[in-house]
Amino acid sequence: MRTYDMTAVIWKEANGYVSKCPETGVASCGDTPEEALRNLKEAVELYLENAKRLGILREIQDTLDAPGKFTTSFAASVR
Repeated sequence: MRTYDMTAVIWKEANGYVSKCPETGVASCGDTPEEALRNLKEAVELYLENAKRLGILREIQDTLDAPGKFTTSFAASVR
């Protein structure tokens, strides 16, 4: 069994929390940040299992194995 370190981005929306994994593009949601994270973890694991079964896990291996992951926030303006 292989374990990957993933990134989770979680934000509040009107009806709960949305979570997204940038490495895979997989998203999920929940009523709390903790639930959104749990649901995201399950969805990513299913995604990875399916990618392995389809033989395409190697295609995303570089992204999954990236040695450094940096997160930050920034403000963007629109006129």
